[in-house]
Order: sequence, then structure tokens, then C-alpha cells
Amino acid sequence: MSAVVVVESPAKAKTIEKYLGKGYKVLASYGHVRAFPKKDGSVDPDNDFAIKYEIIGDKKKRIDDIHKALKKADELILASDLDREGEAIAWHVAEVLRERGALEGKTIKRITFNEITKKAIDEAMSKAGEVDMQLVDAQQARSALDYLVGFTLSPLLWRKIRSGLSAGRVQSVALRLICEREQHIREFKAKEFWTIDSECSIAAGTSDEKFAAQLIAVDGEKLGKFAIIDGVSAGSLARRVEMDAFKVAAVTKTQTRQQPSPPFITTTLQMDAARKLGFTARKTMQIAQKLYEGIDVGGETVGLITYMRTDSLNLSEDAIVEMREHIASAFGKEFMPNKPRHFKTKSKNAQEAHEAIRPTSVARTPEAMKKVLDQDAARLYKLIWKRALASQMAPAVLDQVRADIEGKGLTLRANGSTLAFAGFRKLYIEGTDEPEKQDSERLLPPLNKGDAVRIVRADSKQHFTEPKPRFSEATLVKELEADGIGRPSTYASILNVLREREYVEMEKKRFVPTDVGEWVSKFLVSSFGDIVNPKFTASVEDKLDAVARGEAGWKPLLHEFWGPFKVAVDKAADAERPAEETEEVCPECGKPMAIKLGRYGKFLACTGYPACKHASPVGGKEASNAEPELSDEKCDKCGAPMAIKHGKFGKFLGCSAYPECKNIQPLEKPKDTGITCPECGKGTFLEKKSRRGKVFYSCSGYPKCKSALWNKPIDMPCPKCKAPFVTEKLTKRNGLEHVCASEGCSWKEQVEAPEAA
Repeated sequence: MSAVVVVESPAKAKTIEKYLGKGYKVLASYGHVRAFPKKDGSVDPDNDFAIKYEIIGDKKKRIDDIHKALKKADELILASDLDREGEAIAWHVAEVLRERGALEGKTIKRITFNEITKKAIDEAMSKAGEVDMQLVDAQQARSALDYLVGFTLSPLLWRKIRSGLSAGRVQSVALRLICEREQHIREFKAKEFWTIDSECSIAAGTSDEKFAAQLIAVDGEKLGKFAIIDGVSAGSLARRVEMDAFKVAAVTKTQTRQQPSPPFITTTLQMDAARKLGFTARKTMQIAQKLYEGIDVGGETVGLITYMRTDSLNLSEDAIVEMREHIASAFGKEFMPNKPRHFKTKSKNAQEAHEAIRPTSVARTPEAMKKVLDQDAARLYKLIWKRALASQMAPAVLDQVRADIEGKGLTLRANGSTLAFAGFRKLYIEGTDEPEKQDSERLLPPLNKGDAVRIVRADSKQHFTEPKPRFSEATLVKELEADGIGRPSTYASILNVLREREYVEMEKKRFVPTDVGEWVSKFLVSSFGDIVNPKFTASVEDKLDAVARGEAGWKPLLHEFWGPFKVAVDKAADAERPAEETEEVCPECGKPMAIKLGRYGKFLACTGYPACKHASPVGGKEASNAEPELSDEKCDKCGAPMAIKHGKFGKFLGCSAYPECKNIQPLEKPKDTGITCPECGKGTFLEKKSRRGKVFYSCSGYPKCKSALWNKPIDMPCPKCKAPFVTEKLTKRNGLEHVCASEGCSWKEQVEAPEAA
């Protein structure tokens, strides 16, 4: 008997074929093979949501290869990934082959595995089953919803705001969260408060060790956060502290046990990689995909981690046994708890048969893998390895000390802690998005009741309350997960789509909405408040999960969504184009002026349009006559400062000596990719933006060399034709893929599957 096995990625096909042995041919589908045609009507609400699919252009060859191989085989084994997208890919492959008549007389099986090891593949083969149509239906429902929202809202945005915009079901909610946070920051009014911080030492002690304490009570009154609100009062209290005599009134000692964090799931991996490594969610998933699919270790391709799209905290018993043995041998038995630690998954729909993200073998230490991994992959692998192993280590034990120090009507408090037993902290500590509270890590000298305390110095410190910070990738993923929005496979693409559409910019690794993003969000919130409501979107996710569990049908879900959505669309189509009211008056007709968003940004327009077509820059004459904002750049022609100017294609640098000097240049210097141009062999590709804002890559030797690329060059030789580099291409249908830069070569490799957003 022989069989054809279909996986998603070619990177793991050879490894799996080797594990299966003779009689098995393993081929890759390269992700999805069918998708909705790129036109309206692919999902028909008037015909019980009938769906039309078509084979993706470059996937016909993949299907042909599978069809040809099947002619000599008895079985088709579908081995795509173990999530909804993978289940749908398996179903689509089978459906296309069935339509071709290629499955007559063939046995069809479905297998899933959590890691690419011989043991996992053999176990999957022994437990082969059928395609889970509940998961397929859930994926079809998600895709249909996203399609209906996108194809319905995008034309509306073109008419109401400006052409070329688009909207999606889940990323619109993420955009709303970003814009609402920005509005909160703008409206926030800082409140002043002061604290009295002192530096102390034991008066009679031989040690010169100093410690910090803060004033917490005055004349028996406990100080609240805003008890001291001006510098005069604060200075007076600081002087009073310095002049007083203090003694230790009470010392409280407690011992606490700190438990380790669970092993990574998709969201927590993205969060900690953002905090500790500075990786975007997309970059984290790209690297994790490669670690999962396999790395060459000693001439053998080995999958280093388990499947990276998961919301299960479960660990296999074999993995736990191996981890406990490693902990005992590498750290000592005191670092291993008496019983294995099991974590409970919060997600209602998490499949406990899946696992958390862990190394396939703890014996492959980060130090050993450094030799075979590039720098970024090694860093991410180290993070995954440490987190998984630490989850099975003993808790840390901390001795916490609190000392109250009293004077004449004044009470100071000193807090500190010491690490009595490191436990899991010897290996790993989870990152945080909040400023570290230093009190919890301070070390205090030995303090006893009655000890005299000398005040070395007392300072009054001014503080202001701060608004909630802008979202980073880690905190936005955390917020979406907490609200029940999106799923493990979707977060990376949600954040990437917001950047690709230029609805947000990154400032100090934080999301800042652009003018376009804010206008799109305002329009969607005003016209589709329910649809872009986090609670509503979370309820849709719950209903999709119910479909995946077989508790509900997918067509009723679409009917329930489409009815109110269509009503809102029709109402929004008849509404006036959104605008911001102002107090300015049209100089031509006397009607109020409103701020609108045009192709090249905000402008003032008369509300009497189309009868009155007066328009002007935001800020009127003041904006037109304002002094130009000078940059730190100097004109490379005349040496004068370069000014930041506004043109119809956005901001640019223009010489402040204009019109004597007409030199202009981009506001941002092009990023150098460091990849040598193959045409001239001298220049390197620079990342630039076209007049329309689209990113492209051109030779630094321009205008002598006019070589340019639309796709990002990647410093990796083509494995087929040995071309010096490949390019990175992102499409909705195929996801992220690497493609040979040479026109005469057809090599391509999928890096990240397309994800519903």
C-alpha cells in the first residue's frame, strides 16, 4: 500500500517523508488552495449564504502534483496544521481532488501532530481520523463574515471618507481601542502631588548601609496620594523630617511563595517576545514557524518547538517527565517540586489535546542550539525553552520586610524584600509592561524595634498623574485577548494590517493613530457602533467557537449577523459625509466651516457645499503664514537648515533658503537593507516610499542605476538557482512567502499562512 501525504509547508515535507519511510510521498499545498474570487458576490446572503470558491492561481500546479501522485497511491492523508485554518485547508484539498474525480477508490484520512518528531508522526498515523467538519464550518463562517464586512464597508469608506480605504471586522475593533486610548491621552488632565522621600541609616550601627523610607503619616493622619499638593507644604514637611528624631516602631516580616508562569501560548509568546526581544507579533510568528518546521541539526532536520498557534496550557506527560529529570540534574532536586505542575486553560474553546509551546526536547539546550540558529531564532528559542522549563520548577520564596519608623508626629515606612530561595527565578522571570515597583526588590539592613534611625537626607519630590500609555504590541494583544477578540492565529495579522493600511504609526514602539485611522474609526463607531463594539465582536468569537464545538450551525450565525449589519449599512449610505465642526466661518458665504479628510490630509471646507466650494488649509491664514518648522538636517547644497514642509503627498524637507535654493529631500532617510544591487554591483537597496505612500526598494546608485523592487529583499540565497537574495511578499490569499528575485526562477516558500482577521 502507498499513500500521498499533504502538508501545508514544503519546509517540513522532506522531514516527514523521511520519518514515514518507503511507500509515502509527502507534498505541500503551500497554504490555502482555494479562496473567494476577488469580486463581490462570492458570499450570497440572498441565497442562504451560498459560497463560491476558486483555485488560487499559483496553487493549480500544487493540486496537479498531488493529483498526479495520487494515481499511483491508495490513500490520501491530509496532514495540514491542527487549527481551524489547517482543518479548512485539508477539506479544500480533498474537495478539489474530489471534483476532479481523483479520490475514487481512495481512502482519505486526516492526521494532526503537535510537533515534528518521529514519535509524534508515528502516533498521529496510528490515530488517523476524518476531517472535522465542525472546525471547517467555523472557519468558513469566519471567512464569510470577514468577506461580507470587507466588501460592504470598503466601498462605503471610499464614498464617505476617501478612496482606497478598507475595513475589516476584527481590526476595526483594534483600531477603535487605539483611537480611544489616544483620545483619553488628549483629554487627560494631569494632577499634581508630592511625596517626601528620605535616605536613612541606623544611628548606632557600625554599618554605613543606607535605606529609603517614605513619609506616610503626619500627626496621626495617614497621607493619601493627594494629601500634599504644593511645593511649599512639601518643602516644609521635608525640613521637619530632617530635624526630627526617629526610632523603629514596628517591623513586620512575612514570607511569600511566588509561583512560575505557565508555558507560552501564542499570545503570551508574542507579548514576552515584544517586551524582552523587541520583536513584532509578526516577526515572532515567522521565527516560531521556522523553529516548528525544523532546523538542520547534525545533518538531520529537527522540529525544535511544538505548534505555535495554540491557546492550550497543557503539557504532555512525556514532556513533563523529561523536564523534571533535567531540572533535578541541572539545578538540583530542591528546584523540582514534589508533584508535576498542571495549568488550567482559561479559554472555553481551547483544545486540551493540543499543547502549550515548548521545546520538543529539553536536552536541546539554548547553548547547544546557538550553533545552528541565527541570532533572532536563538533568542526566541531560548525564551521558549526557559519559560517551559521554569513552569515545572519550584516556587521562589521571598522574605518581605516592612518597617514603620516614628518621630514626633511623623511616620516613615520602609519596604524591602530578600530572595530566600530563587526557585524558578534562577532561570526565568516574566516580563512586564508596567514600570517596576522598586520597593519590592529593595534590600533593607537588619532592623529591630527600638533602633534609632538617622535621617541622612529628606527630599520633597513632585509628581503628576499620567494617562494610560499608548498600546504597545504586547499590551494591545493582551487587551484583545482579555476582551475575547481574535484568536491565536489572528493577532499578528490584525496588527500588521493596521500598519499596512497606514491607519497607525509606531512611535517608540507604541501605536499612534494617523489622521486617516482616526477618521475611519470615527465613521465606523458613529455608523456601526455595535459592529465595532468589543463586546459584540467577542460575542461573535464565542458563537464561532460554538460552531467549532458543534453546538451551533454556521448559516444561522451568518443570518443573525447580516440582518442588523445590512440595516446599518443602508442607513450609513444615506448619511452625510463625516466632518468635524469648527467655529470658523466661510469668508465667501458666511456658513460654518468644517474639517474634512481629503486625499492629502485634513482641510477646511464650507458646509454650504456644493453651492459654496470654498476650502482652505486647517488653521487658515495662520497655517499658511506660520514660520516653517526647522529640522536638524542641513541642506547639502547651500548649508542652510532644512525646513519641514507639507505637500500634497505629505511631509518633506525643503531648504529654508527657498526660493534661492530649491533643494528638497524626503523627511525620513531611506533605510538601507544592506543587500547589494545585482545590476550595478555597487549600490545597495534602500527602503523608500513612492508619492502615493507605497513602500518600494531602489538602488542607492540612483539615478545612475534604476534597479527597483516592490517586494522587500531578504538576505538569503535562493536554494534552487542560487540567486544572491530572495524577496518577501505578503498576499491575502497566500500569506507571507519568500520568492526568488530572479525572473527566470519559480522558487517560492511559504513563511506564514494567510490568517483571517
